[in-house]
Amino acid sequence: MNDDILEGIINGSRDAFKQFYDTYENYAIRTAKAITRNDEHAKDAVQETFIRVYRNISSYNSNLSFDAWFYRILVNECYRIINKEKKTPSVDTSTMEDNELLTEHSKENLSDLYSVIQNMADLYRIPILLKYIKGFSEKEIAAILNLNHNTVKSRLFNGRNLLKTQLEMIEMEGSQ
Repeated sequence: MNDDILEGIINGSRDAFKQFYDTYENYAIRTAKAITRNDEHAKDAVQETFIRVYRNISSYNSNLSFDAWFYRILVNECYRIINKEKKTPSVDTSTMEDNELLTEHSKENLSDLYSVIQNMADLYRIPILLKYIKGFSEKEIAAILNLNHNTVKSRLFNGRNLLKTQLEMIEMEGSQ
């Protein structure tokens, strides 16, 4: 986050908030969609996240990176919506499957990987998404999810092992 934009938001500049929104909207939608597994829920979570950021910018603590603070709010909103709805929508891999740049084999592998990640328990799925898709450090993930750093490390380790096991099972089934 650009310091000038952040300062503008803190000072109530609508232009600065618009710049912030334009910069973060697509990233936030993709993250929310990966967490909620639903386009409409993702849009709702992102909208509410931006409203909360606007209303609560004065509570931002610069000891935490702005991105980590923003994504903590986003993840919490996604959890709130998931808990409110209490349903598990199906995985939409159509955007990956329509990509002509992927070979049939890699499309199949990517689809398998995406499907396994999407079907993991949130306990492992969310840290994996934040680490490997969004690029946050373990320390930032701990701050976003309000967890102990060692808990994040453990969940990433166990999540990777679960992912590896599931993908090996899929590979074995495909070779029979």
